[in-house]
Amino acid sequence: MTKVIAVLLLLAMAVQIIKPLGLPGLKRRADFWKIAVIAFAIWTIALVINETF
Repeated sequence: MTKVIAVLLLLAMAVQIIKPLGLPGLKRRADFWKIAVIAFAIWTIALVINETF
């Protein structure tokens, strides 16, 4: 599951650099780093849940 999340978020970052997504907070090409921060948070939560249960 974490590999799927990683691939989807990498694709989202690539799309953001090519053509901004236009979502709130993601209006400029330079905002792709925000996707990386969100990806790190999601990945961390997924790993903690996986290890806990």
